[in-house]
Amino acid sequence: MVTRRVDLRSDTVTKPTEAMRAAMATAEVDDDVLGVDPTAFRLESEVAEIMGKEAGLFVLSGTMGNLVSVLVHCDTRGSEVILGDNSHIHIYENGGIATIGGVHPRPVKNNEDGTMDIDSIEAAIRDPRGELLYPTTRLICLENSHANSGGRCLSVEYTDRVGELAKKHGLKLHVDGARIFNASVALGVPVNRLVQAADSVSVCLSKGLGAPVGSVIVGSKSFIAKARILRKTLGGGTRQVGLICAAAFVALKENVEKLEGDHRKAKILAEGLNQIKGLKVDVAAVETNIINVDIVDSKFTAEQLHKHLEEHGVLVMSKGQFRSVFSIVNHPFRFARKWTKLEFVARTK
Repeated sequence: MVTRRVDLRSDTVTKPTEAMRAAMATAEVDDDVLGVDPTAFRLESEVAEIMGKEAGLFVLSGTMGNLVSVLVHCDTRGSEVILGDNSHIHIYENGGIATIGGVHPRPVKNNEDGTMDIDSIEAAIRDPRGELLYPTTRLICLENSHANSGGRCLSVEYTDRVGELAKKHGLKLHVDGARIFNASVALGVPVNRLVQAADSVSVCLSKGLGAPVGSVIVGSKSFIAKARILRKTLGGGTRQVGLICAAAFVALKENVEKLEGDHRKAKILAEGLNQIKGLKVDVAAVETNIINVDIVDSKFTAEQLHKHLEEHGVLVMSKGQFRSVFSIVNHPFRFARKWTKLEFVARTK
């Protein structure tokens, strides 16, 4: 009988800390649809300042944040956005930019490290002389860290180059920063510098940082004014949202400095898994808190391994390979260095 469970499915499965619950219980609130919830305003202002942008807006999810951001930049139906073919916006957000916003996605191949070749991005930009034939390119989207690439980080130099390309062609740059703090910590680059070239950023607080709900999008004051209207249109105009913003504020203040520990534990686990016959991990590619594990033994599948692990109290995600993701709130572990078979042991402190 399993008495202890290790949940490595995602960094979204965290539980609110006691500090978060206390902050929610005592949060000062008002009506945010009227723009007067003080706790929401405090969180939005703090995230905007950290990101080096003029203003911020709380949204209920990263998907909503990305959708609102794309629709603000692509405010004419039939506009086009250039984005990675393996990006979260393109794969996992229900095609919302097209179905809701009438925005055409122009996918460019993602490299293994989550980047897109600069020349390929430029080649994807539509010739404005073809306006009777083509959608109008208005936006480029990047994702940092890049989830489907195993949490790989886009360097500040790369992001700057894409920003320069966007300006050259009169385009905007949006960064899906679902795990932007993980990227900042891993690269050793201040987060505001990392997104300096971006016109907007979606910052998730409910993944690596462990807040129960929410993201903040940041940009110029005019961008956020338009985003506020779109948020309401999409049903994201909540009332006393300061209750959940209070928990997110605690996550922002207390948990960024703990991300380095997540990355270190992920690297240790990756090294151990790579020693197990039948499994393969590109240890050098484990830059943040995500580990992708390939099954190289034909005797069992990822689904079989997933079931076996679950029977022993270890939860992972499997889609042809299996993935483990660390988060500071749910996994305060130290690892026993015993890797002779599939018995990597996570013990609570």
